[in-house]
Amino acid sequence: MLKVLTGNVTRGSCRQLIRPLSVSAVHRSSQKEPARTALYEFHQGHGGKLVDFAGYWLPVQYSDLSIIKSHLYTREYGSIFDVSHMLQTYLRGKDVISCFESICTADVKGLRNGTGTLTVFTNGKGGILDDLIVNRVSDDTLYVVSNASRKETDMGVMSDAVASFKAQGKDVSVEFLSSEDQSLLALQGPSAVSVLQKLCTKDLSRLFFMNGITDQIAGVDNCRITRCGYTGEDGVEISIPSRHAPAIANALLDPKVGNLKLAGLGARDSLRLEAGLCLYGNDIDEKTTPVEAGLLWLVAKQRRAENNFPGSDKINAQIKNGVTRR
Repeated sequence: MLKVLTGNVTRGSCRQLIRPLSVSAVHRSSQKEPARTALYEFHQGHGGKLVDFAGYWLPVQYSDLSIIKSHLYTREYGSIFDVSHMLQTYLRGKDVISCFESICTADVKGLRNGTGTLTVFTNGKGGILDDLIVNRVSDDTLYVVSNASRKETDMGVMSDAVASFKAQGKDVSVEFLSSEDQSLLALQGPSAVSVLQKLCTKDLSRLFFMNGITDQIAGVDNCRITRCGYTGEDGVEISIPSRHAPAIANALLDPKVGNLKLAGLGARDSLRLEAGLCLYGNDIDEKTTPVEAGLLWLVAKQRRAENNFPGSDKINAQIKNGVTRR
């Protein structure tokens, strides 16, 4: 997921040896029928070639553009990606920040309300369980977006932390959003924000990187907008009610509004690869620490000093003594 870059595809964020995702055989499940996002019929109607990705039917590309042309179009103009398969989570309560810091490497206490950061969940050996974005909505509310392929792991990590804090009499709760109720679209490229601006009421020019707000989009209230992405371009991710997802997607595609096009998994993967962004399972995993992955910047200095997150002893030792592999 590693959604780090904006407008700069030359700054790598992880190890140089990054392997591309094979979109012809991505996360296939032989056990059950893949789930459908709220845009399943929408994708079919727009010529989407659907594949099973992380247990969901998602478009790898569309009939009007090849993967390469879609990649280039995103770089020059902008594209819309359906990323509703990703896990969206809300954690709430007066003890929510200390609870979340018990499982990640970020200095969540140091975030201002309305801002977010990339972080990782780690295990007791310092290995990366997943990479994710945590947004501090308010003093008592966090909004988290994490990888679909790690959904069960992430839900377990967060649920266990909440249960542990509750057992100590702390005030914290967790809510995992279903894709049936809440969709997630990524608008990426130079035109993405200006197109979205025409459908919003708030001034997006004041929405800086990794900042988030709630606004109306195409007449739909309570849409969450976060300025981030996974392509190396400027852009946003919008969390919207699933029942309104097709209407909002159509509004974004309206040529009277702008020049965005639909893009699929193929272009999303080539864009992140060109930008030097890691993919969980390919470049980082449970046996790789942030130090070994070249992602030390994800371990906040305050958290290193506190030395109280899973695997912190090993990670701090690696910071001090170096690592034998990268």
